Amino acid sequence: MRTNTFAFVAWMVCALALPAVGAHAMTPETTVGLALKDQQKLGSARLRVWGFEVYDATLYATPGFDPQRFTEHRFGLELSYLRSFKGPDIAERSIDEMRGLANIEPEQAERWLQAMGALFPDVRRGDRITGVHVPGTGARFYLNGQWLGEVADEAFSRLFFGIWLSPKTSQPGMRRTLIESTGAVSRPSS
Repeated sequence: MRTNTFAFVAWMVCALALPAVGAHAMTPETTVGLALKDQQKLGSARLRVWGFEVYDATLYATPGFDPQRFTEHRFGLELSYLRSFKGPDIAERSIDEMRGLANIEPEQAERWLQAMGALFPDVRRGDRITGVHVPGTGARFYLNGQWLGEVADEAFSRLFFGIWLSPKTSQPGMRRTLIESTGAVSRPSS
């Protein structure tokens, strides 16, 4: 009788855990090449702040990518750093930019800041961090093409990638350059 009770409890634990596992996409790809195998380069832009070159951003997505509905698409955004930064500084700046897009509860902001602080390494000139938005899952990150980690939170992913793709971005010129090949940006008439 005890064995049957144990087996039933074990079966129930497994059965209850399966939906949670199924709610996430498949196991993350180990390299950015695998994560973005069906993606193509859509646009690149350089971020300059007060005359300093910070990074080059490159957007990768499949044909038909709609930047107005970017959260519905799988895509990648690569930042190729042009100077050195501390990982915690990258995380802090990201949270500041995310707060510019939406109101974030302080507790949530702190959780996201800790998650990014644990993920983002110090970078030097030439290092690349690529974020991959996975609809229904969150954001996955790669350092110089190799798996770094993920933040499995859709709200985080929406706001994080909104730093570059939201119409409310603090860098509208960069957004325009990244997405202009999609035809979603009106071009000035000559």
